[in-house]
Amino acid sequence: MAKQPDQSVLTVTNPACLVDGSDKEFRHLINGLLPFAARLLSIRDGFGALVGLSGIQYSLLVSISHLSDDDIVTVNRLADHLHLSGAFVTLETGKLKKLGLIDKRPDPDDKRKMRLTVTTAGWKLLRALAENQQLINNVLFEGVTKAEFKALCSVVDRLVGNGDRATLDLSHMIARQEKL
Repeated sequence: MAKQPDQSVLTVTNPACLVDGSDKEFRHLINGLLPFAARLLSIRDGFGALVGLSGIQYSLLVSISHLSDDDIVTVNRLADHLHLSGAFVTLETGKLKKLGLIDKRPDPDDKRKMRLTVTTAGWKLLRALAENQQLINNVLFEGVTKAEFKALCSVVDRLVGNGDRATLDLSHMIARQEKL
């Protein structure tokens, strides 16, 4: 039986994403990243569950702790870091404050901004979770070489930014179609 020619329409035309004029590898990448992303969210939710938080609350707490290593953490900085709305971050960090895991105080230099810090109870919770994080993250990235890890790190921020723009473009396409 003769092999059928590829009759599919290209889903990408960026030359960097085509191999011999085909988008097959691109589709393979996307079809691998989707379940990986779902598993990352599941793991994030699981880490949160281990300490009595939602997945997003866990992400916020961990991000505040990591960002505070470099500089002052504000709601806007945290929202930008996690690609979330400031209003949503304000709401969720309010819950973390009620749980006694973070502190929110007005920035002395700009009273419109709220400074976020992890409390002693928050640090205790993160330290208690660290061993489980290490075990799971080691499995998650098992077999990844240093070079592969560096390559992933070098491209992820660009892909997230591109994803933000692509999502906005798609929402505009949907809105135009709905007007028709």
